[in-house]
Amino acid sequence: MIKQDTSENLVKTVYLGIGSNLGNRKKNIEIAKFKLQKHKIKILKCSGNYESQSWPNPNNPKFINIIIKIQTNLSPLKLLKICNLIETQLGRKRSVKNSPRTCDIDIIDYDQKISNNKYNDLIFPHKAMSQRNFVLLPLFEINQSWKHPKTKINIVKLISSLHIDDLRSIKQI
Repeated sequence: MIKQDTSENLVKTVYLGIGSNLGNRKKNIEIAKFKLQKHKIKILKCSGNYESQSWPNPNNPKFINIIIKIQTNLSPLKLLKICNLIETQLGRKRSVKNSPRTCDIDIIDYDQKISNNKYNDLIFPHKAMSQRNFVLLPLFEINQSWKHPKTKINIVKLISSLHIDDLRSIKQI
């Protein structure tokens, strides 16, 4: 009998970012949420939809992004594999980095833990989240007291450090 790692049985609180800038963006996000739940991932909270310029190329179609708060007993690597599977099922083609995509699911914060496992492309908290309006504003909507796991800076300070153009270029839809 193989003994299961007891940490896998513990429920963790995780924040995921889901975005889309190809096809029916809102529908893609809803399907991604549905598929996450099919993998026994419990969605606790969901932000509204936020539309923003594509980054780093604003000439690409605009993104719609949300943040969801989930509970899961999946390890970070298993969660990443499920997120990547769902992206593929929704038609994501991995070609040029930051190219337009039907679905993008990022682990923003995994139970306030820190990981730099570049071997598995598993880095959390998400390395660029502190500079991304499309992460910070929806995250603030669902958790006004959230703090960055690595820097311990609260979300209000992170948002106030964004450039004014970044704050003006995003809208809730």
